Amino acid sequence: MPLFNKQKRIQYLGFDDVRSCLIGIFIISFITNYLFNTTPERNTFDLIFIGYAVNVFFTICYWLLIRNILIFLRKKYPDFKDDKKRIIILMLLAVCTVVIVDYVGGELTARFIRLFGYYSNHRVELKVLIPIVIITVMVMAIYEAIYLYNRLKKSIRQEEQAKQVMIQAQLDTLRNQARPHFLFNSLNTLRDIIDQDSKEDAKRFVDNLSDVYRFIIESGNSNIISLEKELKFAQAYIHIQSERFGENLHVKWDIPEDKLSIMIVPMSLQLLLENAIKHNVVSRSKPLIINISIKEDSLVVNNKIQAKSTQTPSTKIGLKNIEKRYQLISNKTPVIINDGENFTVKLPLLSPSN
Repeated sequence: MPLFNKQKRIQYLGFDDVRSCLIGIFIISFITNYLFNTTPERNTFDLIFIGYAVNVFFTICYWLLIRNILIFLRKKYPDFKDDKKRIIILMLLAVCTVVIVDYVGGELTARFIRLFGYYSNHRVELKVLIPIVIITVMVMAIYEAIYLYNRLKKSIRQEEQAKQVMIQAQLDTLRNQARPHFLFNSLNTLRDIIDQDSKEDAKRFVDNLSDVYRFIIESGNSNIISLEKELKFAQAYIHIQSERFGENLHVKWDIPEDKLSIMIVPMSLQLLLENAIKHNVVSRSKPLIINISIKEDSLVVNNKIQAKSTQTPSTKIGLKNIEKRYQLISNKTPVIINDGENFTVKLPLLSPSN
């Protein structure tokens, strides 16, 4: 029963009300005794005690009966959409309970008191019932307010948890999308090496590629990683590309050491480097220079546009992938600037709170 089971009390009432019951019964009994049992003829200790005891008895009956009605209605109408119906039924049953308990309990206590030689004649009076109904409604309103507050809090928490699950699922999808994107472009690079260079160069590229993929696997399923780790990954990627392009590919790093602990979306820098190499001419006559620096809490990747005459097949997911992951993780969005001469992307640096 909810009366004796703490877990059930919390489930149906929103809190453990044992202490509230004891304190409330004591206070309301004192108030009703003061309001209704202060007639001049009740001036002896035994009559005062009997009057208070009767009020305690009635208060316990009112409280526990209506409390059980409240629990029954919450079981029967658990949904938010049924709240209005449940509260109306509760108020009606509370009034009926007060009237029935006052009449039946009054007759029983009057007969019980007469057994000890005291005169008692119970009458149902509106001037007594109305204050009791008002007090009862006030107590039930407090129960309802606490219950509603806890349900709203639980509902908001469940909604947030559902959102987190959905966001995490989307992030997992995007992260898993970025990895094949990297492999797709790497295979294109390998094809070019096979066409242009020796088999030994191709073998060395595959070995280095496996090392980079090991880094991807070890990074796990993190949604953000430190800038230091992302830089190591990006540098490993550039090392692979340098075997193909040699001195024709230049990457200038301008990263202060005190910024290395700041967080960033995994593989975002690598994707930008990949896109720059993929969509621009990299040759002795037109070396590709990529500048990487930090400005105003953003990682800035910039290169001069050297468009290829024939474009490599593109999945067109690199920049969109980065943008979506930033939108899911934080309220910050990468800034993309293409002025026709230079292509610049600013990746916001994040803190764990973001």
